[in-house]
Amino acid sequence: MSEDQLIPINVWLAGRSYRIRIKPDEEETVRKSVKIADEKINEFRGSYAGKDDQDFIAMCLLTYAVDNSIETMSSPLIQKELAAIIQKIDKALEE
Repeated sequence: MSEDQLIPINVWLAGRSYRIRIKPDEEETVRKSVKIADEKINEFRGSYAGKDDQDFIAMCLLTYAVDNSIETMSSPLIQKELAAIIQKIDKALEE
């Protein structure tokens, strides 16, 4: 997608404004995602006193990455592919 087809929006995350460029049809999803991330950062602020915003942002990012990895690995398609690979390995080991 060319730069001309992207729209600029401002989002607030961890008390700071960020100007980003996105596809027009993704605006609602982006804004909801920013809201969820900001709520998670605020949750960490309440749980871990004495940290700075960079720590909370890193913790939020790590939480997202772990959740995404768990979700990906529990996908039925991934599980089916893993089962097939395991079966091939077992067969090769038996020979």
